[in-house]
Amino acid sequence: MKIVKASELGVYLYCQRAWSYQRQGMVSRNQAELDMGTAYHKKHGSAVMQAGVLRVLSVLMISLAAIVLVLMILQWAGG
Repeated sequence: MKIVKASELGVYLYCQRAWSYQRQGMVSRNQAELDMGTAYHKKHGSAVMQAGVLRVLSVLMISLAAIVLVLMILQWAGG
């Protein structure tokens, strides 16, 4: 029994004929477009990862600024 991958399910849901051709080992005629799509998704994935990292860094910086502000206020009030 052959294992069906999640990507194959996506192909099947989009186009059952394309899935069948893929299972038979037939190569797509629009390989250049598929390669461009793969490159686009890699680039987009990198951008999404970078945005997540920047979001975490911004939260850390805001938290640090808030802590410094509270410490400055406490020092001013006690001094």
